[in-house]
Amino acid sequence: MGALFVISSLRTIFILTGLLFTMTTQASAAVKSEIVCVQCHGSQTGRFAKPVELWRGSIHAENGINCNHCHGGDPGDAENAMSPARGFLGTPVETGIPGFCGRCHVGVLKDYLGSKHGKNLGKGGPTCITCHGSHQVKKTTIELINEKNCSRCHSYEKPSQIKRAMTATEAKIVYIDSRLSDFKGKGIDTSAMEKSLFAVRNRFHTLFHELNVARINLQTAEIDKELEQQLQSIKRLDETEQKRKLVGVMAIASALLAALVLRLYVKSMD
Repeated sequence: MGALFVISSLRTIFILTGLLFTMTTQASAAVKSEIVCVQCHGSQTGRFAKPVELWRGSIHAENGINCNHCHGGDPGDAENAMSPARGFLGTPVETGIPGFCGRCHVGVLKDYLGSKHGKNLGKGGPTCITCHGSHQVKKTTIELINEKNCSRCHSYEKPSQIKRAMTATEAKIVYIDSRLSDFKGKGIDTSAMEKSLFAVRNRFHTLFHELNVARINLQTAEIDKELEQQLQSIKRLDETEQKRKLVGVMAIASALLAALVLRLYVKSMD
């Protein structure tokens, strides 16, 4: 009896030790998966921790864009994380911000530099971070145009006109994107429609730096025509889906009816 108790106790100890080792290994792997910039700043408090806190809630973090993708340096070596020899760029000066962000956002940079905002770069005009933030960068939507953001520099009157001109088109794009995701989840091939929507959405987003309301109205009208074609395609997919459901219901009803007829026939033969 005593020997069995000892064996059972040792087995329990081995199991618990194995679990503890596994948990420790997983925790260590999770820490190692974070770049040294996040490990260092994330362990601090105050202003040194703030960039990481903000970044964690950003569209960049959501898409795996880390500190080094913007600021350079070696994300795997704490000693050389901020070494110019390893490509560390640090924080750009104000006039260098558009070019800094434009390394990835090439098309957006072109739109910005051609806008009234961009033409006033270095003369009191806004840069990318004025509207989008520097670390807590949010997904670009029409909601970036709001009184709180715009009235920091000027009256909200014109931005409100721009937002009204773009809101209906934005809503259509969001709706179509949502419906395509639904169809895709059902196994329906939507790749051609997704490519078309991607191209239209990119064209629409170029208007986010346009300040000419008349031009925005003209271009959104053209974009709306293309979106209407997408909506018609969605309508046809809905009709096909309804027909498929109806056929399924009729097939089940026919099977049930056949089973009932067969049962009545067998019963009449008894």
